[in-house]
Amino acid sequence: MRSIIFKWFGPLALLAALVIGDQIRINRPGHKYRLTVEVETSDGVKSASSVLAVHPDRSYSRGGRTRTVGDAVYVDLGGAKNLVALLAHLDEGKFDLDGINYVALRAHTAAGGKRVSFNEMSRQSGVVKVEGALIPVLLTFSDPANPGTARAVSPVDSEAVLGKGVRLKGLTAEVVPNGYWPLDFGGALGEPVTRGIAAKLPWLSGTGEGAATALKAAGLPDVAATEAKEAFSRK
Repeated sequence: MRSIIFKWFGPLALLAALVIGDQIRINRPGHKYRLTVEVETSDGVKSASSVLAVHPDRSYSRGGRTRTVGDAVYVDLGGAKNLVALLAHLDEGKFDLDGINYVALRAHTAAGGKRVSFNEMSRQSGVVKVEGALIPVLLTFSDPANPGTARAVSPVDSEAVLGKGVRLKGLTAEVVPNGYWPLDFGGALGEPVTRGIAAKLPWLSGTGEGAATALKAAGLPDVAATEAKEAFSRK
C-alpha cells in the first residue's frame, strides 16, 4: 500500500503544481496602478489614491473581457466635503465601465508620445498625468450616508459644486509592483488592491440600488444596479 502511495505521489504533486500555476497565470493582474486625486482647498491640498489591478482575459475560452479590480477614490476634503473619482467614464453621453481598464496605459502613451502596449505596462515607471477624457466621472455627496445627495462635479469647474476655493488640482497614475498573486499583501509581496470605500459610503454594502440612486441623483445615465455598483467598487 505504501509503495502505491509513493508511486502516485510524484505525478499527483506535479499535477497539483501545474493546476495552481495555471490558476496564477490566469488570475494574476496584467498590471496594477495607483490612481491619485489631488484637490486644492483653503486648508491646503487634499489627496487620496486607490491601487487598481487590471486583469486581461487569459481564460481558455477567451469569452471574457479585460476587467479592473479595486475601489473608487474617495477624497475627504474636510468641512463635510468630499470628492469621489468613480471607476467609470462618460463616452458620448453613455456610461462606460471599461475605460478605467486603460487609464494608466493611455496616460503613459500620452506622456511618452508613443504607443505603450498592454504587455509593456507592468514595466512602466514614473507618475503620469491623467487628463481630459481620461478623467473618470467625479461625484460629491453632501451626505455620504445618503446616495440621493450625489452631485456630478466638472473637472474644469469643480468650484461650481464644491464651493469657492475648492479646485481639482489633478489626477495622476503610477504603475506599482504586481506582486505575487494571491499573496500580494503589501511590501515585498506587491501592492495590494485598495479597499474601504464601503466604510465611507455605507449603502454600497447593499444590492447596488444605492449606487444606482447616486448616479441618477447626479444626473448620469440610468444603468442597472449591478453596473452602477461597479462604478464604485469591483471584485
